[in-house]
Amino acid sequence: MGTTPRTLVVMDVIAGLALAVATGMVFLYAPLERVMGAVQKVFYFHVAAGWVGMLGFGLAAIAGIAYLVTRQGRWDLLGVAAIEIGLVFTLINVVTGMIWARPIWNTWWTWDPRLTTATIMELVYIAYLMLRQGIEEPERRARFSAVYAIVGFLSVPLTFFSIRIFRTIHPVVLGGGDPTVTGTFSMTPRMTQTLMVSLAAFSLLFVALLWHRVRLGKLGERVEQLRLKLQS
Repeated sequence: MGTTPRTLVVMDVIAGLALAVATGMVFLYAPLERVMGAVQKVFYFHVAAGWVGMLGFGLAAIAGIAYLVTRQGRWDLLGVAAIEIGLVFTLINVVTGMIWARPIWNTWWTWDPRLTTATIMELVYIAYLMLRQGIEEPERRARFSAVYAIVGFLSVPLTFFSIRIFRTIHPVVLGGGDPTVTGTFSMTPRMTQTLMVSLAAFSLLFVALLWHRVRLGKLGERVEQLRLKLQS
């Protein structure tokens, strides 16, 4: 696989520094929410992780379209890498949401429309990985995966807009919402700035992780090609 490119090393450093700055802003710069208190600070990581999860799934859908058009394996590799990372960050989003919900809603979990659609979205992409494991022929696997990634992306806007379409207890902090919903709060300028930095930091981390995963995937492809040659 060769040595790590210098640009990737720089990206790793920048992503690490950005995360450190974002974390510092969350705990030292952003004000304490007067009703929820310290638990509200989970919000910055919760939203940023959800953003990266959806970003990964969106990129996978684009990569799926590109693969069906070009039939180039690099797009399949990019798609599976984006989905794997998206799954991890979506899980972080769900877990941090549960941590936030426990003291606010007095429960770890409820079948609210947002939580339900997020769970469905996570399961959709777990099934994507299971699909890939069940197909050995590389080109057929890539073709099926591309179609699945495109169709599966329908779960992403459904999850995002669920709190705007259905009656829900999940707050709509960005873009308005019902002020009577449990857990809602108004964003101060410092809160908004901290959220933007957190989104940028998590996005940089996504790019760095994606680059690493693609490089690892290329090595995996070489191993698979050698295995297929030995079997033929």
